Amino acid sequence: YDTLTIGDGGEVGDPKTVLQVLTGSFVPDLIVSMSNQMWLHLQTDESVGSIGFKVNYKEIEKESCGDPGTPLYGIREGDGFSNRDVLRFECQFGFELIGEKSIICQENNQWSANIPICIFPCLSNFTAPMGTVLSPDYPEGYGNNLNCIWTIISDPGSRIHLSFNDFDLESQFDFLAVKDGDSPDSPIIGTFTGAEVPSHLTSNGHILRLEFQADHSMSGRGFNITYNTFGHNECPDPGVPINARRFGDNFQLGSSISVICEEGFIKTQGTETITCMLMDGKVMWSGPIPKCGAPCGGHFSSPSGVILSPGWPGYYKDSLNCEWVIEAEPGHSIKITFERFQTELNYDVLEVHDGPNLLSPLLGSYNGTQVPQFLFSSSNFIYLLFTTDNSRSNNGFKIHYESVTVNTYSCLDPGIPVHGRRYGHDFSIGSTVSFSCDPGYRLSHEEPLLCEKNHWWSHPLPTCDALCGGDVRGPSGTILSPGYPDLYPNSLNCTWTVDVTHGKG
Repeated sequence: YDTLTIGDGGEVGDPKTVLQVLTGSFVPDLIVSMSNQMWLHLQTDESVGSIGFKVNYKEIEKESCGDPGTPLYGIREGDGFSNRDVLRFECQFGFELIGEKSIICQENNQWSANIPICIFPCLSNFTAPMGTVLSPDYPEGYGNNLNCIWTIISDPGSRIHLSFNDFDLESQFDFLAVKDGDSPDSPIIGTFTGAEVPSHLTSNGHILRLEFQADHSMSGRGFNITYNTFGHNECPDPGVPINARRFGDNFQLGSSISVICEEGFIKTQGTETITCMLMDGKVMWSGPIPKCGAPCGGHFSSPSGVILSPGWPGYYKDSLNCEWVIEAEPGHSIKITFERFQTELNYDVLEVHDGPNLLSPLLGSYNGTQVPQFLFSSSNFIYLLFTTDNSRSNNGFKIHYESVTVNTYSCLDPGIPVHGRRYGHDFSIGSTVSFSCDPGYRLSHEEPLLCEKNHWWSHPLPTCDALCGGDVRGPSGTILSPGYPDLYPNSLNCTWTVDVTHGKG
């Protein structure tokens, strides 16, 4: 009933120039014109609308079909997109290719077919010594009414180890069962549902069977499982935990490996060292491989370090309330530097207080991406509070801190505002520095900073803000929406008045 017609050239509606008539939800990868113009015509009837469409366009060289991309989990051979060029495709190991293995750029600037897709099969046997098992369409959601079976077969006398990298199924309705053998009646090692990532699993024999069932409604992200095989007198390769370094590459009976977390992370599971040992007649590690995560809060007293938002380098969680206290030696100050900062604008907030607790003076409250280069405490304590609401998260932050001593004759470097500039490089007592902003931004306060006798600047570092409305003067300039380049807040009503020289327009 509703169609989008796409034509080649300048005459809208000319049937001789029609390239495609699109309806429903199936679309080609690319539509390419023969000339330097295209037209699009949307026709809808009197009932039932839909989401519609989003079209990206790009100019390309003549006699070219454009870059069609590479399939997810796929590999492409060939990098020419001109007439008569051929692209060939294959899938990464374990995936099946659906569609054409090769496509050619035709004389009409259209590829002979869409690029293929790579899907993870729902029924398969794996005989390679290591590999990956994914739920169908991971991580986009696995669909409904599934009954998938994967069998992993290693050499007789060896065993198989499963590592769960990600796991998210509809709780109580969709299940993954792992069986120790190749038949439906083999003993079950574990059955899993919900969003909690299971611990590692090890087979008793040389065959494992994974059975995945999904009901008729709702689905989660699915799962990503890696497996490897190992001999009877050794433990499985435990892998290298993310955010950590591993020491030791021998997994034979009696050997040990240790794990040290990267700076800013702490152990969330396991002990620092695990040993391959014989327990209950089985060769196995003495405990789970340690895991390292960014903590929600803590007390730091080392001379320097890193504070990370929980979940780093991934997204932080909803509904957090994390408190950090940084303590330096008496007589020292603390400098914090923002390496990365991105939170949900207006809702997920990091407060920095000049002292040991929430009642200490507020140095700044930050959200979105607007943060100063660095901040200094006036005593030997800084307190940080990170609160998030119950929806939408982001990358979070990586903050470096260090203990610094105050020079007898000067103030510390005050920094430079984001989207701004600083004038003056003398930080000695009695000197001043001033600031300006990039076009479209305004200083939060105009007065210069004075380095006072107590070694502290007379005001905090100003910020450069894109404001809601105001009087704009001068022969030329820039107007920015509030918060730019972040998203602007809701419920705004901004009016700007632009005033130029009398007699000019």
